[in-house]
Amino acid sequence: MNVSFSELSFLKPELGAEYTGEGTHFAVFSAHAEKIELCLFSEDGSRETARLPLPKREGDVWSGYIEGIGPGTLYGYRAHGPYDPHNGHRFNPNKLLLDPYAKQVAGTFVWDDALFGYTIDGTGNDLSFDERDSGPFMVKGVIQDPAFDWAGEEAIRRPWTDTIIYETHVRGMTMTHPAVPEDLRGTFLGMASDPIIDHLTKLGVSAIELLPVQYFLDDRYLIERGLRNYWGYQTLGFFAPQTRYMKSNRITEFKTMVKRFHAAGIEVLMDVVYNHTAEGSEQGPTLSFRGLDNLSYYRQSPEKPRHTFDMTGTGNTLNVAHPMVLRMVLDSLRYWVQVMHIDGFRFDLASALGREDIEFDREGGFFDAIRQDPILAGVKLIAEPWDIGAGGYQLGGFPHPFREWNDRFRDDVRRFWKGDGGVVPTLAERIAGSPVQFNHSDRGATASINLVSAHDGFTLMDTVSYNDRHNEANGEENRDGHSENHSDNMGVEGPTDDEGIRNARARRRRAMFATMMLSQGVPMVLGGDELGNSQGGNNNAYCQDNEIGWLDWASEDETFLTFCRKVVAFRKDNPALCQERFLRGEPGDDGHVEIAWYRSDGRPMDEEAWHDGELRVIGVHISRNGVAETTPANGLFLAFNAGADCEISLPRVNGTEQWQHVLDTASLDAASDEPALVRAAQDRALVAAQSVVAFIPADHG
Repeated sequence: MNVSFSELSFLKPELGAEYTGEGTHFAVFSAHAEKIELCLFSEDGSRETARLPLPKREGDVWSGYIEGIGPGTLYGYRAHGPYDPHNGHRFNPNKLLLDPYAKQVAGTFVWDDALFGYTIDGTGNDLSFDERDSGPFMVKGVIQDPAFDWAGEEAIRRPWTDTIIYETHVRGMTMTHPAVPEDLRGTFLGMASDPIIDHLTKLGVSAIELLPVQYFLDDRYLIERGLRNYWGYQTLGFFAPQTRYMKSNRITEFKTMVKRFHAAGIEVLMDVVYNHTAEGSEQGPTLSFRGLDNLSYYRQSPEKPRHTFDMTGTGNTLNVAHPMVLRMVLDSLRYWVQVMHIDGFRFDLASALGREDIEFDREGGFFDAIRQDPILAGVKLIAEPWDIGAGGYQLGGFPHPFREWNDRFRDDVRRFWKGDGGVVPTLAERIAGSPVQFNHSDRGATASINLVSAHDGFTLMDTVSYNDRHNEANGEENRDGHSENHSDNMGVEGPTDDEGIRNARARRRRAMFATMMLSQGVPMVLGGDELGNSQGGNNNAYCQDNEIGWLDWASEDETFLTFCRKVVAFRKDNPALCQERFLRGEPGDDGHVEIAWYRSDGRPMDEEAWHDGELRVIGVHISRNGVAETTPANGLFLAFNAGADCEISLPRVNGTEQWQHVLDTASLDAASDEPALVRAAQDRALVAAQSVVAFIPADHG
């Protein structure tokens, strides 16, 4: 192949391979390389057809322009420079490197010792230099034409107060659905098929949160055990969709999925992993960042630069404190918003992104860069508020506009409903939006992402079916995954035919789901919980790309699904449940109290009641802030009873003396499509064991 860089090579501001219509401009960052070569490949990627040194360097950006090269061309890089591990340099031109800005990845990644910059000899010595060519085993980047027909598509930008998130997995959601065409199962197009969209719209969720869909690798040790990286938290290509989720070799399938969801009124959020990469520790392979500039891209041990500094538990930590690495992350985020039309992101191990040096800094460069960015500041941003480093747990410590996964909500709700003592005060905190964590720095009640289950941990069904984790299929002797799940099998470990236990489990699931939907904050449903999906007690199904990790549509619990639809609708119909501002527990200037807590006898909670470790029932009256107390629709009274059957006295508050019973998780006939029964006006009510009830003023409507 006779190609060469144009004498008219120019430096464009964009990094990556940018098609101009007449040729392609290539640009890549490396501060410490001495030479970088562009490698072009045959259509099938099997032959390297050209190797050309990038002719231009300005600052630390290497670039060149080739006329006549366009979409579909496969390429990679080789970087020359010092191989000096003791000082953090690991250049090895024998290793083909994926462009960090590659918009698409082609080929099949094959684990081989040639992928490592040093010679693997079983001693763990990473100081040797390996001369084998890794090209035959590496994936390649693909030049893209960004054109796509977005006609009729518009960003939704739904307010957080109206947001209900559904966390799910592209393969897990679609692999066993009987109505999804077989050739589309496990793909972006299957995810956007009519049966899936119909299910989500009927459930009433407003946003899907996809587990990682950027290009990731299967860990070598998993492949050797016959398993795969199911969840996807080993990213190598931050701009490229995962190839196994595409039916063809066109990334337009991802755009089609987004367009279809937007047409249905559903936002699309991505779980993204910018805290580490798939290259692992210094003993990992040389695939992209390590070979281009290990010292810049990764944090190195302050004492021994030979070793990567691991705050993520994966072997490396991406060095977002470096301006060009930070730029890559921001460019990636903007690409997914501007080109792929994504509506927001959930940041895995986000505390690692806030470490300027070693300590977490909520005013650090990463957060400042996003907050000032006119594109990124307007999309949904969610932090997983921890990493494994010292001081990594930062729940409530992130700046606006970030929202945060609230694991304390999950734990406290589980503990309350399984009957732990002394949990009523913390449950009240969670119902109120966790103000202790979030009511500061002008943050609102929607800062808390409330969940009772997520991909990492027990499903809702398994929370009421297992006392212990059962991760034997992971091949780690059941030592992986959380050891404390605040779960309760209610008498039998795993599935049972005992109707009493099955009914008790169903009642507790309804109570837990309703607690999430009736709390201030933003609820997040784990995909499959509404179906009664179980993972057989596996609380760490990261490597189970099979029936363990997939949703079991054949075992759908229709009764519970109908119940979930009703409770979601109830939340939407009652604005008092989803408010932006934290509610006042003390009278405001107008004398109006927006949230008040009550004992079962109708009297306000006092210090003695708050400290009663045997208390298992609590009531709360919630008003809409900014709405006059005399407004009939303003009041909503909720009761949560984790104990035995209990008669409660309904309070007289804000002029309301009589109440209508509109929701009861113990007696709601979920098999019917009719609304929940509205009982006669009353000032007393029986709250059944393990149930949630809701009341509105009797004169409402």
